[in-house]
Amino acid sequence: MTDHHPWRGVLVATALPLNDDLSVDYDRYAEHCTWLVGNGCDGVVPNGSLGEYQVLTPEERARVVETAVAAIGGERVMPGVAAYGSAEARRWAEQAGEAGCRAVMLLPPNAYRADERSVLAHYAEVARSGLPVVAYNNPIDTKVDLVPELLARLHGEGYIRGVKEFSGDVRRAYRIAELAPELDLLIGADDVLLELAVAGAKGWVAGYPNALPRACVELYRAAVGGDLGTALPLYRQLHPLLRWDSQVEFVQAIKLSMDIAGRHGGPCRPPRAALLPGQEAAVRAATEKALAAGLG
Repeated sequence: MTDHHPWRGVLVATALPLNDDLSVDYDRYAEHCTWLVGNGCDGVVPNGSLGEYQVLTPEERARVVETAVAAIGGERVMPGVAAYGSAEARRWAEQAGEAGCRAVMLLPPNAYRADERSVLAHYAEVARSGLPVVAYNNPIDTKVDLVPELLARLHGEGYIRGVKEFSGDVRRAYRIAELAPELDLLIGADDVLLELAVAGAKGWVAGYPNALPRACVELYRAAVGGDLGTALPLYRQLHPLLRWDSQVEFVQAIKLSMDIAGRHGGPCRPPRAALLPGQEAAVRAATEKALAAGLG
C-alpha cells in the first residue's frame, strides 16, 4: 500500500461484529481493525457485503467508517460506497473523504440490470467526489458485468483507478492488462488468489484474513512475489476455506471461522440465516485443520 495507491496490498473486507441484540459493537470493530493491521494486513474495506452494509442504518454505516479511520488511519481505509442511487453513492464517497479516507470502492448500479450508459454515468457521478474510485465487479450478485472493455472505458474516462474482480474468470486479468495497462487489478475472490496474483494483481480485497490474517498475508506476499514454492502448498491448505468466499453463505462461514480462531465473528443480521448443519461442520473442520497446521 502507498499514499498514491492506498488500494494496493492486502485490504480486508471486514466482517462487522454484532452484539447479541444485533447492534453494532463499535469498540470490538475498532479492535478488529487494529488487530488486522498488527497481523500484517495493509488496510480494511468497511461497508462491503461482508460487512453487511445493506442492513445498516445510515447512521451505523457512517459510524463504521469513522470507527475504522480512528483505529488505523484514513489512508488504510477504503470504504464500500455502493447505493441504489448515484447521488447517494456520491454522498457516501464524500462522507468517506470527510472521515479521512483516500479511496472508495463502488459497485455498478444494481437496482436493475444497468446498461453501459447507466454504468458510465454512475461512476462519473461518484468520481466527482474527488476520491479515487476502485470498481467492484460482481456480476454474480449484481447481474451487471464490468467486462474488460467497459473497465477500460471507465478507466480511460478517469472514473476508476482499480477494479476488484470477482467474476471468477481469471482469463480477464490478461485482457484488462492489454486494454488498460494502468488500471490496477485487485483480487476479488479468495479462491482465485493465486491465479490472479500470478497474472499481475496489485492487491487483494480479502475475506479470510478476518480469521487467519498471518497465513493469508504470507500467501499473498509469496504469490505476488513469484515464490510458488511457498505459495502453492499454502494455497492448497487454505483453499477449502478460501472457496467459501465465493459461496452465498460467505458472511456466515467467515464469521464462524473467526469464532473458532478465537476472534468474535458472532451473528449476522436477517435475512441472513444460520449455516445449515452440514455447512457448519464443513467450515468447522476446515478451520480447525488450518489452525492445527499453524495457519493462524
